[in-house]
Amino acid sequence: MLAQNKLNVIPYPQKVEFLKGEFIIPETLILEGKPLKEDEYLKKHFPKLTYGKKDESHLIFGLFPPSIVPLAEEQEKEKYAVEISPTGIFIQSYTAQGRFLALQTVLQIIEQYKNGGKIPAMKIEDQPKFAWRGMHLDVCRHFFTVDEVKQYIDYLAMYKLNTFHWHLTDDQGWRIEIKKYPKLTQIGSKRKESMIGAYVDNTFDGKPYGPYFYTQEQIKEVVKYAKERHITVVPEIEMPGHALAALSAYPELACTKGPFESATKWGVFDDVFCPKDETFKFLENVLDEVIQLFPSQYIHIGGDECPKTRWKECAHCQELIKKNNLKDEHGLQSYFIHRIEKYINSKGRKIIGWDEILEGGLAPNAAVMSWTGVNGGIEAAKAKHFAVMTPGAYCYFDHYQGDPQSEPNAFGGFTPLDKVYSYNPIPAELNAEQAQYILGVQANLWTEYILDFKQVQYMIFPRLMALSEVGWGTSDPKNYKDFENRVISHFKILNKMNVNYAKSIYNITGKVIPLNNGIAYELYTSQNSNGIRYTLDGTVPTINSKTYQTPVSIPSSLTVKSAYFEDGQLKSAISSQDFTISKSTGKKITLEQQPSENYSFGGAFTLIDGIIGNVKQLGKTWLGFQGKDVVATIDFGQKTDFSEIYFNTLENKGSWIHLAKSAKIFVSDDNKDFKIIKEIGKEDIQNAKGKIQLKLGKQNARYMKIMIENAGIIPAGNPGADSKAWLFVDEIGVN
Repeated sequence: MLAQNKLNVIPYPQKVEFLKGEFIIPETLILEGKPLKEDEYLKKHFPKLTYGKKDESHLIFGLFPPSIVPLAEEQEKEKYAVEISPTGIFIQSYTAQGRFLALQTVLQIIEQYKNGGKIPAMKIEDQPKFAWRGMHLDVCRHFFTVDEVKQYIDYLAMYKLNTFHWHLTDDQGWRIEIKKYPKLTQIGSKRKESMIGAYVDNTFDGKPYGPYFYTQEQIKEVVKYAKERHITVVPEIEMPGHALAALSAYPELACTKGPFESATKWGVFDDVFCPKDETFKFLENVLDEVIQLFPSQYIHIGGDECPKTRWKECAHCQELIKKNNLKDEHGLQSYFIHRIEKYINSKGRKIIGWDEILEGGLAPNAAVMSWTGVNGGIEAAKAKHFAVMTPGAYCYFDHYQGDPQSEPNAFGGFTPLDKVYSYNPIPAELNAEQAQYILGVQANLWTEYILDFKQVQYMIFPRLMALSEVGWGTSDPKNYKDFENRVISHFKILNKMNVNYAKSIYNITGKVIPLNNGIAYELYTSQNSNGIRYTLDGTVPTINSKTYQTPVSIPSSLTVKSAYFEDGQLKSAISSQDFTISKSTGKKITLEQQPSENYSFGGAFTLIDGIIGNVKQLGKTWLGFQGKDVVATIDFGQKTDFSEIYFNTLENKGSWIHLAKSAKIFVSDDNKDFKIIKEIGKEDIQNAKGKIQLKLGKQNARYMKIMIENAGIIPAGNPGADSKAWLFVDEIGVN
């Protein structure tokens, strides 16, 4: 097989066999038979496309022999085969959907070989591993036009995704016309202003936003457009939380009188739907219209991040808990979801919701979308409920995908291309029978920090390509470099489409590694690492700066700046990293409890890597712990003199992030018997605004243990009340 016969197809097919001979790409492509809907894709490559008889055609569509087994499985419906020979291209499938997917493969192959004018003969046998391969789009925080939504659907079709999850309602805006309740769009589709910049800045643009919504005719148009591309549109109508926009229009549906307004901040809010008959009647009427618009099997009902503050204070809710022998407000959440599910089931549909719908017991036929990690999906599958895996650590495309210092403002987290590609949607904890309940995988795009469609493109590309191959079942982290090369080849396609994709893989990525009881800085790029130049004095690197060859030792506090050059020209952004070296930097460190997967980049080593966390970028430089204390033990390697310690914690209550409740410092010479040398309480931490610097007196010890206490359960009156607080910690420095 020739080296150039490696296909640049994404997702890569299950089976490819190269044969002898070549197909000469014609100027005019002749198709057998009558025109098909899919021909519009071919016309982009062959404007002179015509139709002819079988023996004179270049491209022939055929059917597989009739299957003995009914095509009940989605993956079978999507099965196809392609044979390219010197005489033409023959596509086989069971369904039009399979034919459409085959066509996407053929178009990518034509794009790869068209400059040479001929395609090597080959056979492809292909079908997806997972039935649900989805992308989500939040149009509530920021709105996107019908034409932009159609473009989004086109991107999904290109890469063989088959589900579009449309997040249509939230605290910040109601985006779907409901004829029975016109105030939902008259009032709920706008807000007086929007938060801008990082959340911690707490600044607003002062500009009215909206009214923005989709009419029912526009919804039908999008659903039809998606159907023509064999994509199912799953609508999401949030309940019982994330309801402020709806309550601004109909305040009588809340536990308190209001008045309410669509949220101008991002985050989670206490005012939610009150589980009374009036509310259920409202939601049933809304769902009646939604079900008429969307033929999807599943209706997404949200169910996430519902504070129980108002329910605890509401006489009606408390009476409902007693009347139905519910355990508590979590039981009331389950009651709410059960009641909605029963209604949706009566309409011949099923519900799917975020994994908080597991609270108090899962509704009988519900499917779970597991976002807070993988546990929701595991719990659902073990209970024989279907689950879609979408854990934040791998599938949240509102996270940074490159060095946060050189990326546009994002929500937080760090989810680069290789991390998305490494994801396996089937948790190791499931046996073969349980694994059958994993429907598939989805990535989510929340748009708090995404102001326009160009930024949507930037955040999904190229990560959507990695998701595509994960969902298809042909991703292999061991072959990531091959995948990355295919991604780079697809940039040419995106350029022609005028897509504003992220070029983060071209930029320099830095990774701190331990070296000789200290640290070194490893630099890498998708290109030839010999093109990396760097400086250690804070100056901007040029072609004449030092060439990167091996990890750079960081013996003292300094700034590393680096860039990639090719043919004497700067090809990347300038990467810059400040290092603050202390006696703990690079030493051995252990954690008794591990951070949340979303905020675990680098693990425990992140706390002694010499990098002070940026409060506006919760990506690579912070560890986040939900409901857990930080208990870290540092081994200096030998008895060491020191007299102070510093570390930072964060406060961002809108995102459930609270300052530590207390901190204690211990020392030991044997890692067994520890004595406390310093303690700081909540008031002192608050006065310091989380920036902790403690004088310890003269100490001499080999081991230091730091216990930083989580705030625990978020108290009433705060966003996320009754939920576990987040604790974020960065560098632990010792001098």
